Amino acid sequence: MTLQECYAAIGGDFEGVKGRLPSEKFIQKYVLKFLDDGSYDLLVRSMEAGNYEEAFRAAHTIKGVCQNLDFTRLYQSSSQLSEALRNGYSPEAPALAEQVTEDYRQTVTAIRALKESAGA
Repeated sequence: MTLQECYAAIGGDFEGVKGRLPSEKFIQKYVLKFLDDGSYDLLVRSMEAGNYEEAFRAAHTIKGVCQNLDFTRLYQSSSQLSEALRNGYSPEAPALAEQVTEDYRQTVTAIRALKESAGA
């Protein structure tokens, strides 16, 4: 899988990130680092524990990383969840968290395929 194919698979904006970051090698380096980010695991644990302040921070971190890398789909769902949790629990938060989970899984699946293709 190429970097461009990875972005297509995750609903990202490859042209947008190329316009902001210096090279495809640089982009790929940070895309692959996304796999090491613990924010999603923190989000899941925090939601399960009812710690909505921590869940907000995790969703907000995911949103920021996705915005920087132009992971548009995951950015949008994590942004919605972040806003829903900004002031603590909200009734729409569980459904939004499920959407983040779906988008996150699609994202890491594509990135793992990219990593495998790159031999990294």
